[in-house]
Amino acid sequence: MLSTQPITPCLWFDTEAEAAAQFWISIFPDSTLVSVSRYTEVGKDIHGKEAGTTMTVNFRLNHQPFMALNGGPIFTFTPAISFQVFCQDQEEIDHYWNHLSDGGEEQACGWVKDRYGVSWQIIPAILPELMASPNAAAVTQAFLQMKKFNLNILRAAANLK
Repeated sequence: MLSTQPITPCLWFDTEAEAAAQFWISIFPDSTLVSVSRYTEVGKDIHGKEAGTTMTVNFRLNHQPFMALNGGPIFTFTPAISFQVFCQDQEEIDHYWNHLSDGGEEQACGWVKDRYGVSWQIIPAILPELMASPNAAAVTQAFLQMKKFNLNILRAAANLK
C-alpha cells in the first residue's frame, strides 16, 4: 500500500536550522515549531557536533511540514530548489517580500534569497491566469522589469481591472 503521508522537505544547514525555522515561523501564518532533536555524544566521531547542539528541527509553515537538519558545511542551497508562495493581493506580496528579503537578497521576477540562502518565489496567485491571457507577452515584458511583483502593473499589462 502506498503511503498517504505528506511529502516533507528536509533542508540541510551547517548550524542554522533552528534559527531559520524560527525566522520562517515568525513570517508565515498557521506555523509552529513541532520538535527539536539534539546531538548526543553518540556518533560524535562521525558527526563532529557538540552534545546538546541542534540536530533536527521539525516545523510547519502554513500547515506544510518541514524538517531542517544541521548536517555541517558539506551542502549549501542553490536556486535550483525554491519555494513558491502564491499571494492573493499586493499586501500579501509585500509582507512576504519584505520579511523574506530582510538580511537576504532581492532578485528578479519575484525571487528572494533569504538570510539563510533559501530561495523563495513570491508570486501573485493570479499570475498563471495572466500568463494564459491574450496579453501574456505584455505581462511577461512587465514582470521582467520587476524584482518584487507589482500586481497593478501586471493587471494593467493584461488589460484586466
